[in-house]
Amino acid sequence: MKNSKFIIDKFAKLIEQGLVSSKDLTTELFNILKAKRDEFVLKMKLTSKDEFEVLSKRVESLENKINKTNKIKKKKNKKVKQVRKP
Repeated sequence: MKNSKFIIDKFAKLIEQGLVSSKDLTTELFNILKAKRDEFVLKMKLTSKDEFEVLSKRVESLENKINKTNKIKKKKNKKVKQVRKP
């Protein structure tokens, strides 16, 4: 209940400030939610912000490598010819 009241208050402030376009509203909403998420993570002392950024970059690079290897495998599979059996 406390969190929903916080979000409703933020919405009210945004409307009062005159943010009319939906794009502005969505970006502000995402910024608010990201800030709350970061605050929650810091309270839980899971990782520091620097560690989180490093880990997210590592995960992103690993995902890119996986995608590249999958593309290479698909190309190799297409190039393989069928072997005739006598």
